[in-house]
Amino acid sequence: MTADPADDIAAALARLRGPRQRPPWDGGRWGPHGAAGGGHGGRGPFPPHGGPPPWAGAPGRFAGPARLRLLEALVAASHPLSVSEAAEAIGVDQPRASRLVQQAVELGLARREPDPDDARRTRVAPTDAGTALVRGFRGERRDAVRQALEGFSDAERAELARLLAKLAAAWPRA
Repeated sequence: MTADPADDIAAALARLRGPRQRPPWDGGRWGPHGAAGGGHGGRGPFPPHGGPPPWAGAPGRFAGPARLRLLEALVAASHPLSVSEAAEAIGVDQPRASRLVQQAVELGLARREPDPDDARRTRVAPTDAGTALVRGFRGERRDAVRQALEGFSDAERAELARLLAKLAAAWPRA
């Protein structure tokens, strides 16, 4: 626990959010028939043109929950992560994590480094810009929590922080 219950509550909420489960219709390519050509035919919840789903964000923008979770995982890690470690940390498969890492590198928010233990592999670390983006987002989250807590007493804030941290620690991980 930190001195500020708002920080603890924001951290617990982020842990509860945790890795996302894949939607049941997601066969790994934005739908059971793949969004990138080949048989989409307008079936399913995605546009018939076969582009990315609407929540993926516009090209060239760092938008989308998975990309933000990737950056948060990189910033929180005590060392640069392999793509497999990043995939596990954010709850996506390795090919998806590889694409997210590539996007983050292209946007200058992450960098690849050689793995000191295996020259065939690379590890991924946030750049200063990536770290600043995550810190800004965390600050906004903390500010929102602080605003929501304005009607709480100090004791209620501390108790909520304690209970949310306990819930987050006990939350089942997939």
